[in-house]
Amino acid sequence: MFSPPAIRNSPEMVGIVVVSHSHRLAEAAVELALQMAQATPPPIEIAAGLDDGAVGTDAVRVKQAIDNVASGDGVLVVMDLGSAVMSAEMALELRDSGRGGPGDGPVVLSAAPLVEGLVAAVALAANGAPLSEVAEEAGRAGLAKTTVLGRSTAPPSGATGSVDAARTGGAPIVRAEFVISNEHGLHARPAARFVATSRRFDAEVSVRNLSGPDPSGPRAVADGRSLGALSTLGVLPGHRVEVTAKGRQAQELLAAIATLVSHHFDEPVAAAPITPLHPTVGPTGASPGIGIGPKTSIVAATYAVGSSTPGDLPTKVSEADRLSAAIEATRAEVSDVRGRVAEVAGEDEAAIFDAHFLLLDDEELTGRARRLVEEDEMPAASAWGAAVSELAARFSALPDPYMRARAQDVKAVGDQVLAHLAGSPASGPVRAAGVVVAGELTPAQIAGLDPAQVVAIVTSSGSAASHASILARSMGIPKVVGAGIDILNVAEGTTILVDGSAGRVVVDPPSSLVERYRREAAAHRGRAAELIERARRPAVTTDGVRVEVGANIGRVEDALEAVRYGADAVGLLRTEILFLDRAAPPDETEQTAAYLSIAQALDGRRLTVRTLDVGGDKPVPYLPQPPEANPFLGRRGLRLSLGYPEVFKQQLRAIVRTGQEHPVTVLFPMVTTVGELRSARALLSQAAGEVGCEGGRLPWRMEVGAMAEVPAFVLRARAMVPMLDVVSIGSNDLAQYTTAADRGNADVAALADALDPAVLRLIAEVTRAAGQKARVTVCGEMANEPGTAVLLLGLGVRQLSMTARAVPEVKEALRTVSVARARQLAKCALRCHSADGVRDLLAGLP
Repeated sequence: MFSPPAIRNSPEMVGIVVVSHSHRLAEAAVELALQMAQATPPPIEIAAGLDDGAVGTDAVRVKQAIDNVASGDGVLVVMDLGSAVMSAEMALELRDSGRGGPGDGPVVLSAAPLVEGLVAAVALAANGAPLSEVAEEAGRAGLAKTTVLGRSTAPPSGATGSVDAARTGGAPIVRAEFVISNEHGLHARPAARFVATSRRFDAEVSVRNLSGPDPSGPRAVADGRSLGALSTLGVLPGHRVEVTAKGRQAQELLAAIATLVSHHFDEPVAAAPITPLHPTVGPTGASPGIGIGPKTSIVAATYAVGSSTPGDLPTKVSEADRLSAAIEATRAEVSDVRGRVAEVAGEDEAAIFDAHFLLLDDEELTGRARRLVEEDEMPAASAWGAAVSELAARFSALPDPYMRARAQDVKAVGDQVLAHLAGSPASGPVRAAGVVVAGELTPAQIAGLDPAQVVAIVTSSGSAASHASILARSMGIPKVVGAGIDILNVAEGTTILVDGSAGRVVVDPPSSLVERYRREAAAHRGRAAELIERARRPAVTTDGVRVEVGANIGRVEDALEAVRYGADAVGLLRTEILFLDRAAPPDETEQTAAYLSIAQALDGRRLTVRTLDVGGDKPVPYLPQPPEANPFLGRRGLRLSLGYPEVFKQQLRAIVRTGQEHPVTVLFPMVTTVGELRSARALLSQAAGEVGCEGGRLPWRMEVGAMAEVPAFVLRARAMVPMLDVVSIGSNDLAQYTTAADRGNADVAALADALDPAVLRLIAEVTRAAGQKARVTVCGEMANEPGTAVLLLGLGVRQLSMTARAVPEVKEALRTVSVARARQLAKCALRCHSADGVRDLLAGLP
């Protein structure tokens, strides 16, 4: 069973008090310090400002703060300026003459600068250091800044820095060194974070691998704003890098990079030193499991990129335009694949494609190709092919297998652009069954496979560390890479046995071996079936509260999968799948048939049907809209549907017809105002009357819900709830709109975190407003994780909806905790200052 941490942190930590004239300044400093801490933070109290909100300090308030965090380990008081010191000294006098605890340790007033001292103190105290060390480290904290500014010869612990005396146009050149501790070094994902962060600042940045084979050579330095250049530095775990920034915001950029490095680029870091992987020879298991079936080949398309003479070109401009158009078309294609992967495998795996987006903006790739077209007068395809080959070759020459595997990402993006240049772009799902055999497969091709039809994948080359292999694992498809070129020559339809765990491939295996492996596969399926069987039972907490765990779906096949994995209901049917990629909307008959078939597959379970949610990233041609500067803040969801009442009522009639036969909830997306909700309910009543419901009343088992995706909805929830049976929290969009961060923009996507305490507070407000009048469910990405599900339980949520495969594990986690303890966890989470702090709280969940 899970025991959440107490509200107060462990007494085996030094307590910290922040004394400042400004409460806002103190809160911001604590927020920064908590973000920098990598462990459970120490107890911290703020004594800042006066009761009337004015600037100032109060000795009595400082004394109370010290009392609150006092323990035998002592207290460090960090202050800003002037009277803050006097108030702190007076607070100690009040404690001496009053009721300081007999078991309290010493109290030290620190002369450290407020921000730097607090950051250092929190980091050290969080790791259990004694008061003397915490105070000493806080006092030295200011050296880091003076070192970077070139005014001290004593470098700060953990990094060295300097600033050149030379100036270019008044802009400083700042340097610092860092040790990279990520499991695979500075590979695609952390490199993407580095690039995205660097691009936010008005400064040039370069990175030198000081631990590489030739640290002084030209190949040891890369442009920090280029993913391709940065990733090919070959920075492995434990390597030391020098970051140089030049420009107006050079110092700010370096500080942001330091934060990224200290957080390990938000990746988990192994406790033990990582030994770089060595190249493997022969077949290698890339995704566990057993598959036996007939061979089905997927042959990669090839595109001519040979040299051409300038005379072949109609004009240089037309070739440059063709290249730009192909890159933009590929960008749209990657976006579509990313969306499909997010639905099937989750947002974490879909993030693989963020590196593909960055490659399409990378100066090392697209810039090089454009220069070949414009300066060397090469055809677009030849120029692009040359740029792809150069960058892929640099990756392939790296010593680390994980980094070498990134060459496949470059080639995958390269082939997509070439396909558009050739007029034969890739199309949707890949139709294949049995054991899929190929030279290599791209992540997009893996995403297009149907796990219900494909029993295994074998590639003649490739890497277990490739993004394609990562996707195969997330989709549950066994995979072996490096099987050799002979596998490609096996006759189509030949039986192949694949053991993705052991890395074994057997062509035309004897019946005895097939039988043995079939028994092993059956045992594996038995274990999985046992978990699924338990999932068929309700998720009931240890104190007897039932939580409904449903699934998000898009089609009837998904509904069948939801039932198989033990979903209690469908918490979200994305109806837009019916409306996309067509010239006219589906009529009422087609929609009714689709909804009825899904409802019938659920065998009596409730079906929640979200009305058309298009606009923004999902435009449709038959609902025309003028161009919008920011479509995510424009006409989308319910806003758009209300603008086309006849199309909207057609869908509502189909939903009501389904509700006449099955338990159905109609769910309105992107609700912002009370007026919108009233208008939608009025149209729903009209639709009900038009299909024969007396007085426009809904069928008795039909319910009405609205999605809480906009902060304005949350703040108006008490006025909305009387019109609703269900409030469904779309955590993805709620996080996006709360943080003003586009989830599709790599520069800011990390801000749109559903575990941000600000988002959690909005969720808690929805549950308070709903009370006993309406049920609250969460259908966003955060519902997929067992730990987060327990947190949502503590916030008052009693229904969850997620990808079907996550249902058994989430149900199991909910059965191990009481609501009372989940509430304790939620209280702790709401006191955190960052999403990382919330994740630390969840780390102890089973």
